[in-house]
Amino acid sequence: MANPVLVIMAAGMGSRYGGLKQIDPIGPNGQILLDYSIYDAHRAGFDRVVFIIRPELHEAFEDAIGKKARRFMQVDYAYQTLDNLPDGLTAPEGREKPLGTAHAVWCAKELTAGCPIAVINADDFYGADAFRKMYDYLASAQDDDKFRYCMVGYQVENTLTENGTVSRGVCTADENGLLAHIIERTAIHRDADGVIRYDANGDPREGAEGDAPAGEIAPGTPVSLNLWGFTPSFLPSLDDGLREFFAGKLPDNPMKAEYYLPFAVDALIKDGKATAKVLTTDSRWYGVTYREDKPTICAAVAAMTENGDYPADL
Repeated sequence: MANPVLVIMAAGMGSRYGGLKQIDPIGPNGQILLDYSIYDAHRAGFDRVVFIIRPELHEAFEDAIGKKARRFMQVDYAYQTLDNLPDGLTAPEGREKPLGTAHAVWCAKELTAGCPIAVINADDFYGADAFRKMYDYLASAQDDDKFRYCMVGYQVENTLTENGTVSRGVCTADENGLLAHIIERTAIHRDADGVIRYDANGDPREGAEGDAPAGEIAPGTPVSLNLWGFTPSFLPSLDDGLREFFAGKLPDNPMKAEYYLPFAVDALIKDGKATAKVLTTDSRWYGVTYREDKPTICAAVAAMTENGDYPADL
């Protein structure tokens, strides 16, 4: 069986940060979040990475990130563009916004054919434990009467920021530890009374379940940070998913509707075609959702470096 491949969704990096050179360093020697993900994935057993980027960023991305990543694994690039689609599909005229995370991952289909893949965001700190559990699952995963996928579930209290609210895919697992349902919740925060709450109306992004009342989330509830594991069956299955999206959700909002990874997985589960094992981790998430988050993650990385978890010259 082919070795698992790490797929990193990085097509939005340039626009989010105003150019790659503006990516904030968070490590003691100018390291960025992605440097730590590459290192952790390498230690877990991954030996190849596919970065999904916009083609115009290739040279800048290779200089800023790709060259460093090559110290640890083979590097390839896939390009998310509006004309990279299954045969017969055409993006709406005038559309500029990317088509979503599920489409981004589909763009790596040819480069990862026959390989299990782990998918991550470019701008989250996942922790070494998550990569180890993901690699170990994928190294032996086999489809049978269903596609056998997985995701890493973080305890919701380990994914909050003190500087604002976050959006998370809140997960429900069955008695076998398989994902039963995932729903995007927005404006998750811890109130002064210590209770974790989310705001009403679900996720305003196109295609999410909305009109949900505000509510509470119990500590220990697993949430998704887009760390997914897929057998080689997944990307070909997205051909049909994209066609359904183009026929269904996209015409309702042709300029902004997006095809998201959690929705693609949820649809396969509801159709009885797939399962997704929820791999739990006690790791704490770090990210720079808000500018004020940076001192927290810098201090955490400095402490982990001092503790010997990461080399200072990574």
